[in-house]
Amino acid sequence: MPQAERGRRVLLLERGAFGMHGGNSFYTAGATRIAHGGLDDLLDIVQPDERHERTIVPAYSAEEYAADLERVTEGRNDPALTEVLVRESAATVRWLHGFGVKYRLMYERQSYAKPDGSYLFWGGLHVGNLGGGEGLITDHTHVARELGAEVRYGVDADELLVEDGHVIGVAATTVDGDRIRLRAKSVVLAAGGFEADPEMRRRHLGHGWENAVVRGTPYNTGKMIRAALAIGASRGGDWSTAHSVQWDAEAADNASNRILTNRLTRQSYPLGIIVNQNGRRFLDEGADFRNYTYAKYGKVILEQPGSIAYQIFDARLRPMLRPEEYDMPGIGVHKAGSIADLARSIGVDAAALSATVDAFNAGIDAGAAFDPTVKDGRRANVDPVKSNWASALQTAPFYAYPVTCGITFTFGGLKSDTEGRALSADGTPIPGLLVCGEMLGGLFSGNYPGGSGLAAGMVFGRRAGAIA
Repeated sequence: MPQAERGRRVLLLERGAFGMHGGNSFYTAGATRIAHGGLDDLLDIVQPDERHERTIVPAYSAEEYAADLERVTEGRNDPALTEVLVRESAATVRWLHGFGVKYRLMYERQSYAKPDGSYLFWGGLHVGNLGGGEGLITDHTHVARELGAEVRYGVDADELLVEDGHVIGVAATTVDGDRIRLRAKSVVLAAGGFEADPEMRRRHLGHGWENAVVRGTPYNTGKMIRAALAIGASRGGDWSTAHSVQWDAEAADNASNRILTNRLTRQSYPLGIIVNQNGRRFLDEGADFRNYTYAKYGKVILEQPGSIAYQIFDARLRPMLRPEEYDMPGIGVHKAGSIADLARSIGVDAAALSATVDAFNAGIDAGAAFDPTVKDGRRANVDPVKSNWASALQTAPFYAYPVTCGITFTFGGLKSDTEGRALSADGTPIPGLLVCGEMLGGLFSGNYPGGSGLAAGMVFGRRAGAIA
């Protein structure tokens, strides 16, 4: 879009046929992490809502954004890329909004309703696309057409064309099987990671990753990453880790589902406990707000026996679970009048699960009040500890949601400068080749703050387009 805005001719090659288009963005909730000064600073970009007057949205500074990125990646994020992302995130959303891309406050995902009818947002992630990922792609497609960009669907690019060291186009196969060569002054790579290729997952992420469920597009198989490496581009970021979440293990059609998209995630886990097939807890469900842990816990689930686990809640917690993820028909859920019966329903030893729940309940520090809008310090002093939001599981009926590992995108990709220019092994830009989105490595490692992926795609996509 930036090129079309500047009067350039823009051709977007979409590997998916129409109806399977949109890449991973289509499968997201549209959540976009930006630095801002609070609700008043957001009113110019979010859709009007009568709840605004009863809403508190804490400010989220660029310094907090950068600190969150450094904290969750354990300092493995690229400082220069981080500085650009946190500084330009809000301006880029405003730029897109100016073209007609619509945003809203994400009440159902990022706020809790208080007893007085007010809403308090939490976790630094407050803004998202109207209509989620589907709305995001609809808006972007409309804007691109308005600006004169051409989109060709069902075109599978797999090779970069080079003349005298300059990238001058791509070779691709059309939906009809024809081989074509397309020339361009610049090529911007935005073809995602390699999460949809089981062999690449196993080779780079490790044994067992070939069994992960692909949440998003089935087309991110690393073809254009390999094509770029073949002409001398350098790897960037952490190729050994990925964004992976707790994903419905029993729902039919739980891979690349165009209807349910991200709603097969199970992200209310900080409220309850998670056990494996042995009936034992194995992680701290309340280590931090969901935004800062959900993208790394899929890996932990993958490492459990059978690559499966169970989120457990009681009747008092059940109404607090996200409706869009836990109230849909056809999802994997078990319900029972006792913990022992629940264990038998999910095929877990009843004595083991009962012992886990009893120890958890007995270990809760009742001195702190339960409050899901803050890190309340209400601990369960068991092994592993639950650091926040510990609530006794004692009111029937009890619920278990089977989860496995759903992979979203891989953190390793191509190395670039802050303008989006792909770099060669000696650190110099490859003429004519730019990169953005999930193909750009360096921002994330092991984990990421929720909503920073879409923000990065916008910021560095805009930068790449500005110099293409």
